[in-house]
Amino acid sequence: MKSIGTTFITLALVMGLAAHGRDRLDDWVAQTKLPPVLSEVAVEVRARDGAMLRAFPVEEGRMRLAVQLEQVDPDFVAQLIRYEDHRFYSHTGVDFVAMMRAAAQAAWHGQVVSGGSTLTMQVARLLENSGTGSVTGKLRQMRVAWALERRLSKEDILSLYLHHAPYGGAVEGIRAASWAWFEKEPYRLTEPEAALLIALPQAPEARRPDRHPVAAFAARERVMKRLDMGATDRQPDIPRKMRSIPQDAPHLAAMLRSKAPTALRHDTTIDANLQRQIQALALRAVAQQPKGVSTAILIADHTTGEILAHVGSPAYSAAGGALGFVDMTSAIRSPGSTLKPLIYGLAFDEGLVHPDTLINDAPVSFGTYAPQNFDGEFRGMLTVRDALGLSLNIPPVLLTHEMGVARLMAGLRRAGVDAKLPSGQAGLAVALGGAGMTLRDLVQLYAGIAQGGRAQTLHEQPLAAPPSPPRQIISDVAAWQVTDILADILPPRGTAAAAGQVAYKTGTSYGHRDAWAIGYDGRHVVGVWLGRPDGTPVPGAFGGDLAAPILFEALGRIGHTREALPLPPSDTIILGTASLPEPLRIFQPRDAVFAKERHSPVVTFPPDGATLRRSGYGVPLKLREGVLPLTVLVNGAPVLTQLRERNAVLSLDVAGFNEISVIDAKGRSASVEIRLD
Repeated sequence: MKSIGTTFITLALVMGLAAHGRDRLDDWVAQTKLPPVLSEVAVEVRARDGAMLRAFPVEEGRMRLAVQLEQVDPDFVAQLIRYEDHRFYSHTGVDFVAMMRAAAQAAWHGQVVSGGSTLTMQVARLLENSGTGSVTGKLRQMRVAWALERRLSKEDILSLYLHHAPYGGAVEGIRAASWAWFEKEPYRLTEPEAALLIALPQAPEARRPDRHPVAAFAARERVMKRLDMGATDRQPDIPRKMRSIPQDAPHLAAMLRSKAPTALRHDTTIDANLQRQIQALALRAVAQQPKGVSTAILIADHTTGEILAHVGSPAYSAAGGALGFVDMTSAIRSPGSTLKPLIYGLAFDEGLVHPDTLINDAPVSFGTYAPQNFDGEFRGMLTVRDALGLSLNIPPVLLTHEMGVARLMAGLRRAGVDAKLPSGQAGLAVALGGAGMTLRDLVQLYAGIAQGGRAQTLHEQPLAAPPSPPRQIISDVAAWQVTDILADILPPRGTAAAAGQVAYKTGTSYGHRDAWAIGYDGRHVVGVWLGRPDGTPVPGAFGGDLAAPILFEALGRIGHTREALPLPPSDTIILGTASLPEPLRIFQPRDAVFAKERHSPVVTFPPDGATLRRSGYGVPLKLREGVLPLTVLVNGAPVLTQLRERNAVLSLDVAGFNEISVIDAKGRSASVEIRLD
């Protein structure tokens, strides 16, 4: 009886000591201070189809992409557990059986044959960035592993491993590794690819395929053999290059990140394939340009307002002195002649002119402001259609003066354009580019014209709600008339497009600082800017020579989704000059008939001694002062009598010298001599 009692006492003592030790171990584990278990992951910018556009590195430049278990091939997860820790779902963080096996194998072979660390212990090491060579380091990993198992689920621990496992260089996590080595998401891995990614974390630098292909190949084969993945002698070669995670649309990505700095994912309307093509186009476009020249290209679907491609500069760097970090789609620049289509559209709606109205391209001044054509020449009387097609400066200034600059500014506001005025006041110079705008502003303006005059708001992210009803910038008839004129402008030489397929306009700002081309077809609108970001001139840079070819090449990249320009609205008046109503045949200021007559008549155009080109439309005659009615003689013969206006067109089209005389109702006269050639 005594021996039995002693045995019970001894057993009770052992159990008590074990319980005490267990309690102490529990307390020790419970008091473990865990490292942060929330993984910092890259902010991702996605294309319209979900494809990766850009990812921003995390701390120390590491590339770690967010991943959910369902985004990883289930076979990969199962193979990883079988190879690394087949008792993962049964142990509590430390597998003593595996540790003893590893120790015995090391003693027998004289070197480490297999590791004893569980996936949980590896997670502990990765979270703390600790080594495995010391006893204290291993004890710390065991303690953290036990604590992790108590506080997290097995799925959480597995997720941490899939986020932090190293795969060479700055690549961490299965998703970043799958992109870096195979350019694909991890749910599409093949068996050989999965085997390599199982083997790499054990020695990520020693087995890097691009630097140590033999070691990488051998490690992959060991994994495949152990997991019975298939005949290794027929497997494809390992990758010899680490691919870059996509870094497309950098300016747009940076803008979205700054607008929502806490968001981990930004979905966009960008077409990933088109974006890459336009980025390559921008690089080629500036390759032959002087140092410091940059370009920006914006493509949108004007039927929806979705931006499909956004290139703020050819390269997101300071290479070549071009300030590539500056997004030139949002830089404020002078628009040059690109506002002229809006001016003519507004004038059509005002009833001031029709596309076939004759308008006088002649010297004119408004106080101290005397606009000139780009080439310094004047064409005389010509149609509005030709004036816009030739991008002459005098006619749009005349029209802006007649309808008022406020009307032009209101049209810009309806289009969603916030024009910046250097002096704070809008003057006639706005018509020729005397206001600051962005490439995005101009693309949005032309998108509205392309949409039948209805304002279209551009957006680079999917809309959360249907947009508000659009405002009317100009009427659908005026929009079609503008489009019809712009579509008649011949495409640049060497482009595949034919006349009539694309409506476009070019522009060049003062001093050759900005070269523009904006155009559209039935669905897409494209804007191109070329110049120097610092605003210094680019000698010889014209929108028609430099920006227009880029525009047409960009449109060509869109492919089969291109659509034809619209047909005219049913109420469009399509008539030649001679068939137009009398007030629309020749443009003249509304107050011309009501000018006060106090002095002898003065011929303001043509000037005495001028040499004019024959246009086929005759010679415009502009008069000032004198008492109505007037009589006009050419070479002594009366050609106009009882003239009650101070503007007329003389039927002169024969080369040589001609004397033009004007006599008012009081017999006072004036004359000039001109030459036609």
